[in-house]
Amino acid sequence: MSQILAAIAYCHEKGYAHRDLKPENLLVVSKEDSDLLIKIIDFGAATQIVPGVKMKDKIGTAYYIAPEVIKQEYDEKCDVWSCGIIMYILLCGEPPFKGANEAEIMKKVQMGMVFFKRIRI
Repeated sequence: MSQILAAIAYCHEKGYAHRDLKPENLLVVSKEDSDLLIKIIDFGAATQIVPGVKMKDKIGTAYYIAPEVIKQEYDEKCDVWSCGIIMYILLCGEPPFKGANEAEIMKKVQMGMVFFKRIRI
């Protein structure tokens, strides 16, 4: 996660938002298991950040989309939300917002109610 967050911070510093972060857009490059390198790919939804101007395009993947994107008034922090969802999935093995279809998932994202199921070992 630290590599992903560092890469997103770099993109934001250079004035770009990815807007479609998800595990499918992450590559693991390695020569050895102890030397893992994560790369972010698919910048097809990326856009230039204009300071003080909110983005309006409703773009991204339902499981990873920020509530502000659904409301169509957001900034580059939408990428940070997606990183949080990725981290949740890494910890739990499933997304925090589930639904039978994209509309149902987005409705749950807007409600923002997350229940972390504790597993006893």
